Amino acid sequence: MKRKRITIKDSRLKAVERRHPWIFSMGIRMDSDADLKAGDSVSVFTRDGECLGHGYYEEGSIAVRILSFDEGADIESGDFWYTLLKEAHHLRHSLGLVRDESIYRLVHGEGDYIPGLIIDIYGDVAVLQAHTIGIHRRRKMIAEQLMKVYDGALKCVYYKSETTLPNKQEDHERSGILAGEWQEPVCDENGIRIVPDILKGQKTGFFIDQRENRSLLERYSKGRKVLNMFCYTGGFSLYALRGGAESVVSVDSSAKAIDLTNRNVANNFDASVVARHEAHAADAFKFLEDMEYGAYDLVVLDPPAFAKHRGVLHNALQGYRRINAEAISKMPDGGILFTFSCSQAVSPLQFRQAVFTAALSAGRHVRVLQVLSQPADHPVSIYHPEGEYLKGLVLHIGGKL
Repeated sequence: MKRKRITIKDSRLKAVERRHPWIFSMGIRMDSDADLKAGDSVSVFTRDGECLGHGYYEEGSIAVRILSFDEGADIESGDFWYTLLKEAHHLRHSLGLVRDESIYRLVHGEGDYIPGLIIDIYGDVAVLQAHTIGIHRRRKMIAEQLMKVYDGALKCVYYKSETTLPNKQEDHERSGILAGEWQEPVCDENGIRIVPDILKGQKTGFFIDQRENRSLLERYSKGRKVLNMFCYTGGFSLYALRGGAESVVSVDSSAKAIDLTNRNVANNFDASVVARHEAHAADAFKFLEDMEYGAYDLVVLDPPAFAKHRGVLHNALQGYRRINAEAISKMPDGGILFTFSCSQAVSPLQFRQAVFTAALSAGRHVRVLQVLSQPADHPVSIYHPEGEYLKGLVLHIGGKL
């Protein structure tokens, strides 16, 4: 792919000089003969001809995503992608995550200097997900270099981008095997066996970003009656059971998710522990509304993103207020609430304010015990704070105000 030239407006220079990887459409001038298409390689120049970096073009408000600020970088070479992937692998290895059957995120978009790309590892299967046409057009080269980085340790690179790519007609191949041969992985997360739903499930098949928060929940669970809302494949439920919870109830609107939750519980525990678990396919809001006061003294609220973009931010915050108020009002004195937002458009302050309003509405004394975020394999570039998307609070629920 031949790189084309884009000139940045003087008014937008500071953001690039601060190494933010996004350049918005209002901040660029394109050469009249550029004829740019989504995914094309571009070089970004100042009006005076200084090269600021190289990346790829996208249609939409974010016009350019920069892959390298090095003037001499060749972003279309296999060596370039190998180096980026190798650096990401080295970080995860240093964190102790690269082990047989382990689950971890290898590439977290801008946090690993590859905007638009997610790669999750499930044992010896890698799931590659593109969020831009630029990554989509380079998927085969990325898969090839990924296999080289793992040097025989990967059996398959699976592509899963049908729900994340913008609607383009140029290429309909949005899922399927990019390298190796497909096999369903059975994985280990902190000693718990997980069967991710890669082919049909949400995201890449499992919510890897809650790994450390699940471990924390385990330490709170002994002797408690646990409710895991929006359970998906039951990650929090598994840790609660292992932590000695008196009972665990898992709720999700998807019957398929409930089947996977029950499967994961059965894969990890004997009959006596399985008997302490129930799973229900039900609407979360309705379930909380119908819930009796004091039925559960440890509740997990981990909903899907209520706000995919800022245009629906107000409605999203209303949703967080409503669901937290409902849970807080029904919990007994001394209850523990793990509550989360994975909406990138919602800031940590906005989320905390929504929970504050919910606590006030419920008329309860509430204390923050811990502030939670995403784990180290979901790094945030200091130059791209938007990458900090997961927000969580551990709350102690007290008596009435």
